Amino acid sequence: MANGLDTLIERGFFKQCTNLEGLKKKMDEGSVTFYVGVDPTGSSLHVGHMVPFFAMHHLQQAGHNPIAVVGGGTSMIGDPSGKSEMRKMLSVEQIAHNADCIKKQLSTVVDFSEDPTGDSKAVMVNNYDWLGSLNYLEFLRDVGKHFSVNKMLSFETYKMRMETGLSFIEFNYQLLQSYDFLTLYRDYGCTLQMGGDDQWGNIVAGIDLTRRMAGAEVFGLTFPLVTRADGKKMGKTEKGAVFLDPEMFSPYDYFQYWRNVADADVEKFLLLFTFLPVNEIKELGKLEGQDINRAKEILAYEQTKIIHGKDEADKAREAARAAFTSRGSASVDKSAIPSITVDRSELESGINVMDLFARTALCSSKGEARRLVTQGGASINEAKITDIDKTIDISFLEDNELLLKAGKKRYFRIIIN
Repeated sequence: MANGLDTLIERGFFKQCTNLEGLKKKMDEGSVTFYVGVDPTGSSLHVGHMVPFFAMHHLQQAGHNPIAVVGGGTSMIGDPSGKSEMRKMLSVEQIAHNADCIKKQLSTVVDFSEDPTGDSKAVMVNNYDWLGSLNYLEFLRDVGKHFSVNKMLSFETYKMRMETGLSFIEFNYQLLQSYDFLTLYRDYGCTLQMGGDDQWGNIVAGIDLTRRMAGAEVFGLTFPLVTRADGKKMGKTEKGAVFLDPEMFSPYDYFQYWRNVADADVEKFLLLFTFLPVNEIKELGKLEGQDINRAKEILAYEQTKIIHGKDEADKAREAARAAFTSRGSASVDKSAIPSITVDRSELESGINVMDLFARTALCSSKGEARRLVTQGGASINEAKITDIDKTIDISFLEDNELLLKAGKKRYFRIIIN
């Protein structure tokens, strides 16, 4: 059995490990139980959340045993890591709803089905199950005594928050996450925690607690925090986060997000966010100029297929190709492009161009539509519109619809009823 670490390193998932040689040796000896956690602070994960779970997929494929921890308990406090201010507090009911939604999304990457013996190929647990019933006095006495405040304040997470204010409730987060590791070791034999590099301090604390209270050697491994070539955070757009929930971010827009990544990011994202073989990805990474668009389409298709399924990926690819075909084509399926329906009578009367764009997902307001038009970024059926007083009427129709475009890459259909 391959230990899986080589795969993580080769595909760019490796930043640092508490004891790399020790972990390699343990993995060479047999399967390792490991965990990745995510706090259900929203009803949907976004693209950036998925990096650890793609790594989980590769280790699962190598024969190791995954545990996905949904942080129903820890999210009642909120992790201060990477945050400049305290998180919004959520109710137990909100957290439970979010946890249920997230379970379904993780299943697109991690195999939670049963093996022939009836055992689950991966385990999903909620840390509220053991944190929710803790006796605080006993917890402080038995667990809190192992933590040094001076050491906690030495971690970058707390250093940064000391400047803007760190609440006592957040100060407890590291204790709870450490207790997660101890509990998972005791109950499941879990010996490895993985996460983003901003989790290094929490992971190290959990390793230290498990050593002190259980006398066990366990390991921590972190991944680089993924950013785009322009330095911006992965999974963010001008319109907000790239959510996995199709009701919050359509499969077509999801496809387009990946289709429009920077050339410099294509190979890195293919390695991190698809399951294509490395040698195939390396060949795609060599493409330049217009040829790189083929690699981008493959990236977009593979990612959309993983998260939303093959049918949605096929529709999104077909719609994207149709949108980029000059003047469109009635014979090409454009149904995946986001759309609204407008009565023919309304278009016969005429609609101001800013009002029309403001009614779509291309612009969040009439002011944004004004800027789009005046800056030359608005087109309808490939005809550029620069006059904010322009009236869009029936004469603009092609194939009984209007294909609106914002900039070079964002499309929206107006279907006439």
